[in-house]
Order: sequence, then structure tokens, then C-alpha cells
Amino acid sequence: MVSVRSLRPAAPQRAFELGAQAAPAPKKDPDLLDALDALMVDETAGDPQTDLKWSRKSLRAIGRSLTQQGHPLCPTTARRLLLERGYALRVNRKQLTHQHQPERDAQFRHIVRKRRAFLRAGWPVLSADTKKRELVGKFKRAGRSWRKEPIDVNIYDFPHLAEGVAIPYGIYDVGRDEGMVAVGVTHDSPELAVNVLRAWWRQIGRRDYPRAERVLLEVD
Repeated sequence: MVSVRSLRPAAPQRAFELGAQAAPAPKKDPDLLDALDALMVDETAGDPQTDLKWSRKSLRAIGRSLTQQGHPLCPTTARRLLLERGYALRVNRKQLTHQHQPERDAQFRHIVRKRRAFLRAGWPVLSADTKKRELVGKFKRAGRSWRKEPIDVNIYDFPHLAEGVAIPYGIYDVGRDEGMVAVGVTHDSPELAVNVLRAWWRQIGRRDYPRAERVLLEVD
């Protein structure tokens, strides 16, 4: 007859007695805080009025950099030390405003009057704007399409990987509630704007406004 021992595992041995705490990192490594400050000096921004600071480095990157310098530091301890030294997790906040122009309201009222006058006369009122430049090539785009296999694209959106650049330029006809979009392939925005307006007039404008004497163009 074979005896069977209990399958319950033995209690693990404690590395330290109950109630004991590990020594704080700065006491074990007196040079740690100086090394942390030196590391953060080029990666730190802050508010001089509140002494609040923030960093572009992640906790793992901070711990890894200090460990490579001979100051072993885990992300948890890095977070505690940063909090103690006035750092906090922050995101960009839209709060900056420019000085209000006293004539701004008058300018918009003038534009409205001009727009109404042109529309009453049957002349074209156009709103034109250019959009963000897009790289042409195998790059990640928003949206989905039905297919059996996904499309493989570049991991990085580096300009040198592009076949070219596409610059959308839109024209909106306020009176007819119609628009057209042209795509430029050069970086010369003024030249693109002139060419698009010329194309609009030749293809659409002179047909829809044969008696127009002027064109009102609104741009941002």
C-alpha cells in the first residue's frame, strides 16, 4: 500500500517580515534623483505659474534609460518619483486666444452685404478652401471596403515613400448650392488656387453665369 501526501503546496517563504518595507529608491541610490533630473531636463515642459510639469517620455522609457545608466528603476517607482517632483499626466488643451479685433464684426457685416448684392445681381459668389495635403501611395486611410483580404500598406507615413502629393482644393457656389473639388499635385498653393478658379470659370461659371460682370470670392 502506497501512502499519498497532501497535494496542497507549502506556504511560500517570505522575503521579509510582515510590516517591513523596502527602502526608498533614493536612499538606496543617492544619485538617482540627480540622474532623473538630468534625464528629464530636455524632455520637460511646464507652467511657471503653478510649478506643474509634464514630460514627453513614458514611464517605461524613463526606467529603461536610468537602468542603462546604472540606476535600476521600475515604471512604478518612476511614477511615484515624478509625482513627488511635481509632474502629472496631461494632454494638450485648446485655451490660447488671440486678441479680438474690434472691426471683426464690421468686416463680416460688409461681407454679408456684398454677398447679398452679388446674389441679387445674379453674379457668382464662391467660397474656396484648400484641405490637408495627402501622401499618394500605400498609406493607411480611414474607412473600410468589402474584400476577402486586407490591403497591405506602409507601416510608416514617411514622405519619401510616397508616389506624390495630393492637395484637395474645393470651390462652393453659394447661389446654386453646388461645388467642385480639384486635386493639385504641386506645393504651390497660389498657383493651384488660380488654376482651379480658371478651370471652374471655363467649365462651369461662364455656362451658369453668362451675364456675370464680377465674381465674389470668399477665402479663409
